[in-house]
Amino acid sequence: MSMSRRVIKWISTIVLACGGFFLASAQDGAYGTFSPYSVYGIGDLTQQGTAYNKSMGGVGIADRSHRFINYLNPAAVSARDTLSFMLDFGLSMENKIYRQGDFSSANNTLNMYNFVFSFPVYKKTAMLFGITPFSDVGYDFTNTVDDLNLIGNTGGVTYSSTGNGGIYQLFGGIGTTFFKRLSVGAQMLYYFGNIDKNTYVTFNNSSYRGISQGYTFQLHALTGKIGLQYEQPLGGDLYVTGGVTYRKGTSLKGYVTDFKYGTMTSVSDTLSNRVDTLSAGRVRIADEIGIGVSLRKADKWLLEVDYLRSDWSKSGFDSALGFSSASTSAFSTSLSESFRVGFEFIPNRNDIRYYLRRVAYRGGMYYNKEYYKYSGNRIDAYGLTFGVTLPVFRWYNGVTVGVDVGRRGRLVGEMTRETYAKLVVGFNIHDIWFVKPRYE
Repeated sequence: MSMSRRVIKWISTIVLACGGFFLASAQDGAYGTFSPYSVYGIGDLTQQGTAYNKSMGGVGIADRSHRFINYLNPAAVSARDTLSFMLDFGLSMENKIYRQGDFSSANNTLNMYNFVFSFPVYKKTAMLFGITPFSDVGYDFTNTVDDLNLIGNTGGVTYSSTGNGGIYQLFGGIGTTFFKRLSVGAQMLYYFGNIDKNTYVTFNNSSYRGISQGYTFQLHALTGKIGLQYEQPLGGDLYVTGGVTYRKGTSLKGYVTDFKYGTMTSVSDTLSNRVDTLSAGRVRIADEIGIGVSLRKADKWLLEVDYLRSDWSKSGFDSALGFSSASTSAFSTSLSESFRVGFEFIPNRNDIRYYLRRVAYRGGMYYNKEYYKYSGNRIDAYGLTFGVTLPVFRWYNGVTVGVDVGRRGRLVGEMTRETYAKLVVGFNIHDIWFVKPRYE
């Protein structure tokens, strides 16, 4: 059986498995993250990119790698070997330690974070399709009051808040190169997903009725993203590349169900249940602009710096039903920014004697400002990333392993500080299509 046919069979199996996973996750509200900050808006925005990008601080706007899929800039899809097919999917594991005042706790999550494939169309033109999380909601707060001076004869009272779900990003794009140096591309983005936010008041004394209330969101939106890259040779296998991306903002549509139930033993009474249709312009995903510049020496090394900016101050989440907060803390949307630096080094990709010289070594750092503030305090995150791609078989097939260690939030007022370590594992599948083998 030819390599192309084997890859097609792998792809069919992976597509079915990944599609089922993402659809199941979107429906059952599996935790994609676990963070007290995900209670706000549409939750934590996921850092986009494959394990290749994530292990370099998240850069990719000015990257024109022909060995890995880079969907951060739609124009980058045209950087490839002729007739090459590429596929990338990955898993991520995140471990967090939370601290607020004298209290601390920990949690971990395991998820699939992307599935992307790319193929040529004609000469310097190629397409890609994929699905990846866009935002994640995951939290669980519990507090029990048993002070008799506060609760009287009711017995212990437990207050709890839970949230799960998220929004996924389904995309398809095309890119092409003109005059060997200028590349342009465009992607269509479709957002969809469900989010559940619930609060409960329960009494240890079963003769008192508990209260269950919250919001259920069914959301979707359609928008687009364009990208531009220009590559300039400097001589001696050196190239400098500049890149620009722009994602157009869009209104979230769908339904918000506001409900409240009274419960006593096995009996539940509906106190209120209202379904609200999201009208155009009420809540929005903000525009995003990104710029980057990279310096590359053939297949030897790469250094890149990126900047992204997105203004969420007019997104409408501050006052929209269910989006603003599930607690009494002040929440306000603001300007989101990200500064990223990353590098890659390969001793000798064609070395036939020493395997470790064919391995790609990467590192990076980043500083992010979140799209909201907590009681007037800015939420920021910073971290360091490291990673390698281990070559497998031939062509550019490999397994990419990346580590991201960082911190988010500050110990100010009632804020929570998160210290985290993320492990990402990406599988890079590469093949040359339409090459007829001599032997079957």
